[in-house]
Amino acid sequence: MSLSQDDNTALFRKAWTLYDAISEKNYMFHQEIYGHVSDLLQQRHAQGPYHLLDLGCGNARFLAPCLKTAPPASYDGVDLSASALEEARGYLKGMSNTALHHKDMLQAVEDTDCAFDVIFSGFAVHHLNAADKQRLLTACAERLVPGGQLILVDVLRDEGQTREQYLEGYLGFMRNEWREVHPEHLNEACAHVEAYDFPETLADIAQMAQQADLKAPAVIGSYRQHHILRFVA
Repeated sequence: MSLSQDDNTALFRKAWTLYDAISEKNYMFHQEIYGHVSDLLQQRHAQGPYHLLDLGCGNARFLAPCLKTAPPASYDGVDLSASALEEARGYLKGMSNTALHHKDMLQAVEDTDCAFDVIFSGFAVHHLNAADKQRLLTACAERLVPGGQLILVDVLRDEGQTREQYLEGYLGFMRNEWREVHPEHLNEACAHVEAYDFPETLADIAQMAQQADLKAPAVIGSYRQHHILRFVA
């Protein structure tokens, strides 16, 4: 399945506020995950100035505190939701050399001539089909400086698990454990996942990385289906 930019824009305009409310409850392990991300960025910051590209940045509410403890020399955030980008300006306030781009993330990374030390994406790549994931990883590899890293936070299927099996398990997890979400909102979230989530297995992602000339991903942390992966150029 491939979504047009108009479809994606409508999708994220509708889904963003709901996603933000759900993530605040830590149902997707944002607190633990962004603890790992903060550690990775602090390690990179200790090595010297670095330039960071954030693909599918949303309102940056979870990444912003990580950036403020390990400030990059420049930050570029890309997202299809104009309202999320407006919120991001608030969360990123006080940081220097920040730029926000209202654009499709695949188009943005393929079109840019800039080089980055770190490319980050949080819970966005699983919306792409397999061919576009490959394009994204290839473009990221081409935009990273030698030794640069792609930090990917996303959901993965288990090895041998079909998408249908993954959805059965994830939707069950949502319905059984996201107890503080209003039933109507939970139904919307489940419909969103069922329609637009196309996660790969770790082996699939590793194969895509190899084709993109990235080193095999290191699993920095995993919380149920939610993973932090680091690829090095």
